[in-house]
Amino acid sequence: MTRTIKAAWGGLGVSVVALGLKFAAYWVTGSIALYSDALETTINVVGAVTALIALWYGERPADASHPYGHQKAEYISAAIEAFMVVATAFAIGREAYLGWWHPHAPETPFMGVLLNGASGVVNLLWALFLIRVGRRWRSPALAASGKHIMTDVWTSGGILVAFALIPLTGWLRLDPALAAIIAVNILWSGGQMLRESMRGLMDEGSDPETVADIRRIISDNRGRAIEAHDIRTRVAGNMTFLEFHLVVPGDMTVEDAHGLCDRIEAALLERLGHASITIHVEPDSQSAAARGWSNDRDAAHQITTSVGVVALEIFEDGLPPRFRLWLDPSQALEVHAIKIETVRDCGAWQRFTMEDHDGYVESIEEIPEPHTFTAYLQMGGETYAVDFVKRQRMGR
Repeated sequence: MTRTIKAAWGGLGVSVVALGLKFAAYWVTGSIALYSDALETTINVVGAVTALIALWYGERPADASHPYGHQKAEYISAAIEAFMVVATAFAIGREAYLGWWHPHAPETPFMGVLLNGASGVVNLLWALFLIRVGRRWRSPALAASGKHIMTDVWTSGGILVAFALIPLTGWLRLDPALAAIIAVNILWSGGQMLRESMRGLMDEGSDPETVADIRRIISDNRGRAIEAHDIRTRVAGNMTFLEFHLVVPGDMTVEDAHGLCDRIEAALLERLGHASITIHVEPDSQSAAARGWSNDRDAAHQITTSVGVVALEIFEDGLPPRFRLWLDPSQALEVHAIKIETVRDCGAWQRFTMEDHDGYVESIEEIPEPHTFTAYLQMGGETYAVDFVKRQRMGR
């Protein structure tokens, strides 16, 4: 039995205990708010059962009918639970409406507060646990159950406040009024849960932080690769699906390319955990650098470095676009010590080799369109980032 399944069984047990305490509180008080609270906890029990089934099914290995696995079952469970939360909100709203027109004072409020408060404490501790481990284990079903139970906690807290105020104010309609407020809060929570489950079912990509880590890991382990582009991700439960194109030199052997892909994949798995990674290898003759360019180019950028001021530009003037770095004649730098790499918003990066000319160094590789990216200039033991975003025509 996996840890997520154990957590789901624990959630079912906690929900049953909380349900018993809340129905006992309603039985001794007759409060509409406590009845609403107990009704919501009934849905918690149903949700816990649904989550347990979804987790069991979602952890089944991939098969011929489902070659990508069954992880999306958790999102279906989260969506079902969200619909149940919304249905609970409408049920509570109905009871609040009836109670508003037929108000009555709760009986034995102290015992009701005691029982409901005990269930609230139990639910609070368990909800915090489920939300934390659901995020850590990347389990939508557990996270949804935790958020569902947390709505129960808010309900219990509000009821405790109402039971304290009703004897002081003598306003009997405070009980149904509070139930109506609780219904609105639960309705909003259900909408948020439904939105998150739909994002998973619609193959939403990884968060920006994870995508940035993926780009960094590919760059750090690229070896002789020239470029990476078309990086795409999607998340299903605790599984990340990642694919990208890796451009390698045309003379690289299949064995070397395969070994490079294995190294990149191992580094990515260490960061992502459960992941399915597909790397499409292509020779540089099919890369973006061989598909043609326009004649637009960016203005030169003045950069203050540890060895003096330099100017970096995309130079064309009737020629294919290349990086050109202008140096002061007094700056003594070996051309092999100067490197430029570009990173685009889509995650594609490219390395440029520089060659020496009279008064400047220029990239051997041509720059593919569009000329919108961040260029990282490495020289003098330092790295400088330059954003190329504006297109202008110029020449020297």
